[in-house]
Amino acid sequence: MPLYGMYDSYKFMGLRKHLVDSLRNKGIRDEKVLNAIQKVPRHFFFESSFQKFAYEDKPFAIGAGQTISQPYTVAFQSELLQVKKGDRILEVGTGSGYQACILAEMDTKVFSIERQRSLYDHAVKFLPKMGYTIKLFFGDGYKGLPSYSPFDKILVTAGAPFIPEPLIGQLKVGGILVIPVGSSDVQIMTTITKLSEDTCEKKEHGTFRFVPLLKNRAED
Repeated sequence: MPLYGMYDSYKFMGLRKHLVDSLRNKGIRDEKVLNAIQKVPRHFFFESSFQKFAYEDKPFAIGAGQTISQPYTVAFQSELLQVKKGDRILEVGTGSGYQACILAEMDTKVFSIERQRSLYDHAVKFLPKMGYTIKLFFGDGYKGLPSYSPFDKILVTAGAPFIPEPLIGQLKVGGILVIPVGSSDVQIMTTITKLSEDTCEKKEHGTFRFVPLLKNRAED
C-alpha cells in the first residue's frame, strides 16, 4: 500500500466546498457531517496520480477488493447515526480509514475493525498522520469488539446478508446501528435503534451498493 501525498491546497479546499454543496443539494442536512467532510482531505486517501478524482461523488478502488465509499454514502450513513459529541462509535470495516476520520472529526471516540490485513496495516501507519486518535483492530467484524462494548453507535461499511446479533448485543440502550443489509449486489440501508435490552426498532432507508461483509474471516 503506497504512502499517499498529504499536501492540502486552496484548490482541494475549494473542491471540498463544492462537494459539500452538492451533498447539501442531495439532501444531507446534518451540519456536523457536512463540516466534517469539509475538513477531512479526501485526497489524502488516494495515490497522487488519482487525487484529481478524490472529490467526485463516486466510490474508488483502494485494493484488496475494497473501495473508499462514495461521499454521499459516507454522509448518508453518518447522518443516520445521529452523532453526538463524545459518542463511542464502533465502525465495522476500516477500509481506507476515511469514514473513521469523518466520525472522529465530529468529536467522537472511534473504534474500527478491519478484516483485510493489508488495509489494517496501512491504516495503523497512516491514520495517526491525520491527527486523529482512532483505535484500530484486525479481526472479524461480525463479532464486533465485545471487550470494548457497549457502544453508543455502530456503523457497518460493507453489505451484510443479515444483521449480526453480536453487534446488537454490543449496542447501548438508545443506541443506533446503521448497516446495509442484503445478499445481492444491492443492499437496503437499515437502522436498528435499541429501545430496550429486548426491543429494537428497525427502519429502512433505500438501496445502496457495498462490497460484501464476509463472515467468520480475517484475511492476512
